[in-house]
Amino acid sequence: MKNLRPLALALLCSLPALASAQSVTLYGVVDTGVEFVNHIGAASNSVTRMPNLSGTVPSRWGLRGTEDLGGGLKANFALESGFAPDSGTANQGGRLFGRQAWAGLSNNWGQISFGRQYTMLFWAMLDSDILGPNAYGSGSLDSYFPNARADNAVAYKGKFGGLTLGATYSFGRDSVNAGPSPSGTNCAGENPADIRACREWSALVQYETNWWSVAAAYDSLRGGPGAFGGLTSSTLKDDRLVVGGYVLAANAKLGLGWVGRRNEAAAAPRSNLFYGGVAYDVTPTVNVAGEVYYLQYRHSADKAWLGALRASYAFSRRTSVYATAGYIANGGQSALSVSSAGTGTAPTPGGNQLGSMVGIKHIF
Repeated sequence: MKNLRPLALALLCSLPALASAQSVTLYGVVDTGVEFVNHIGAASNSVTRMPNLSGTVPSRWGLRGTEDLGGGLKANFALESGFAPDSGTANQGGRLFGRQAWAGLSNNWGQISFGRQYTMLFWAMLDSDILGPNAYGSGSLDSYFPNARADNAVAYKGKFGGLTLGATYSFGRDSVNAGPSPSGTNCAGENPADIRACREWSALVQYETNWWSVAAAYDSLRGGPGAFGGLTSSTLKDDRLVVGGYVLAANAKLGLGWVGRRNEAAAAPRSNLFYGGVAYDVTPTVNVAGEVYYLQYRHSADKAWLGALRASYAFSRRTSVYATAGYIANGGQSALSVSSAGTGTAPTPGGNQLGSMVGIKHIF
């Protein structure tokens, strides 16, 4: 027994070290406010509402963690739930963890992960699209941008000095039927009768320094029986190529980008989206940002111009208030809403629309 005591003591002493080798963080954002949108539908109605999808960013909470496995190898995971702050309900089609749900391993060669996760299109646009998921921004012109995620996905991402490489492959990109909305596309895949149905793949190349970056990504979505957006066959694809970058100068950040899209289910399958924006820190607590977007469909009169501005004041590192506004001018039969903060605000085809919002964001 005496010989066992040193071993038992050593094991007891090692328990705090083993426990500290794993860390789990609870985090989240609550972003909500009041929005006004005019010229809705044929009656040109207006609405004042509390949005349920986005403010400056979508509201969410999550858990992320890592465990040191030794030799530079780590186990990682993320579980992230999106919710509507106006009602407290779950977004992403009612999923428990609709934004992210994955586990993976990482080392100096990068990370490989499995589950529901972002595609490489998201990472390519993250820094160059200045306003991003703001209520008035790129999500108003293409709802896939703030929802570029895939179920049943295997992802790799590695950083080697200034170079980042990444890729995803999904066996069934979206299992949720939430109606024709950003919350679900009804394309579950993993079908033994049709192995191409609802597949997704993406690839990323990015290079960054301490003051500029350029990135390019390709994202391809396959259709399947019953899928929304007209992609009702696995022979149909919806592909996007994005090229973008940013430059940092003093207190400003300038971002530019282009997205070329080929949607084989659309009447005008090819389109180009150009965007450019700037964010400027007026003081350590005051930031102003603006961006202009132009969407044009080839061989079609359909197009849209969108301009948006946002000003925010930070009470602290965690709490800020903001005011944002956007204006969209549709052309041809385009009927895109200025707002991606909620659904149901589309104007008439070719209509113009104004939106404005004041809100508060708290990070925890």
